[in-house]
Amino acid sequence: MIISTSPEPLFKRDFRLKESVCTIISDREEAVQAAISSIEFHRGELEEYIKANPVFQYALEPLSVQKGPKVASLMAEAADRAGVGPMAAVAGVLADLAVEEMLEAGARVAIVENGGEASFVSDRPVDVALQAGDAPLSRRVGFRLERFPIGVATSSGLFSHALSLGEAEAVTVFAGSAGLADAAATAVGNLVRGEDEREAVALGVERGLTIRGVGGVLIIYRGHVGMGGEVPPLIGVDPSVATAEAR
Repeated sequence: MIISTSPEPLFKRDFRLKESVCTIISDREEAVQAAISSIEFHRGELEEYIKANPVFQYALEPLSVQKGPKVASLMAEAADRAGVGPMAAVAGVLADLAVEEMLEAGARVAIVENGGEASFVSDRPVDVALQAGDAPLSRRVGFRLERFPIGVATSSGLFSHALSLGEAEAVTVFAGSAGLADAAATAVGNLVRGEDEREAVALGVERGLTIRGVGGVLIIYRGHVGMGGEVPPLIGVDPSVATAEAR
């Protein structure tokens, strides 16, 4: 969830296409349209690929893509690193591909959030809020992103519509791309469960940092918070502002 970028005016648009619920932000209006066109194109390519390869949609383990569209190949690559099924990376990869098109259109600020998974390239800091349902820290703390490109993804065993085998309120991963962050957040989230909260959090952080390309991990589980790696600076967030942005 993006809270702010800078006082300078930016173009922002909410866009929805089937399961893709996106917020797009840029300094160039044409880049926003480029992102929308990218999402439409790559979703279409993915849907056609799944029709011919239905196992791709339901696999819970990595699959190889020998001949397929770019979106499927990137999903498979991210999923292979994280050890999960390729659909765990779909939202993040669509965001990454949209940001690529925005940069081609000349954007200096290219941000695409897709259902909580977000890809960022920016020439100025970006503040984002942690969103984890009714967890105490949700919409009260966030992160200041200052190094780009970066992908941010959050998986939840309690508050997300996406499949998770774990029980954490939130697993947030910071990585070189949103696709990898998306897949890694799923992989880590699947591990965070059980009665020993401290051990579960420690195990999740350790697992996340073993995934090549993951920079940092933050986990919230039953009131326990753990983090490791290079997590961006934490900031306080006004919950009323965060809630307004979420709408």
